[in-house]
Amino acid sequence: MEITITERDNKGFAMAREDGKRAGVMTYSIPGSDFIIIDHTEVEDDFAGKSVGKELLYKIVEMAREKDIKILPLCPFAAAMFKKLDDIQDVLRK
Repeated sequence: MEITITERDNKGFAMAREDGKRAGVMTYSIPGSDFIIIDHTEVEDDFAGKSVGKELLYKIVEMAREKDIKILPLCPFAAAMFKKLDDIQDVLRK
C-alpha cells in the first residue's frame, strides 16, 4: 500500500492507494506551526478491516516527528487510536 501526504495552505491529508485504487484518507488542519489537528478518517468499503486507518495515522505520526510538531486528534478514530497505542504518545498534544 502506498501512502502519500499532501498539504495545501492550512490543510493536509494522507491518502492510501493500492493497485491504483483509493483505499482511504485521513485529513488534518494546520492551525499553527507547532501542531496539526486530525479531523477526519475515511476508509473505502473494499478495504475495511485491513488496518488502512492505522497505516494512515502512522504516516501522519511519522511526518509529525520529522517536523517536530504535535497532533491533536479530534477525529473519533484517531482519538481512539491515541488512547490505545503507546508508541505514538510522543506526538500527542496534551
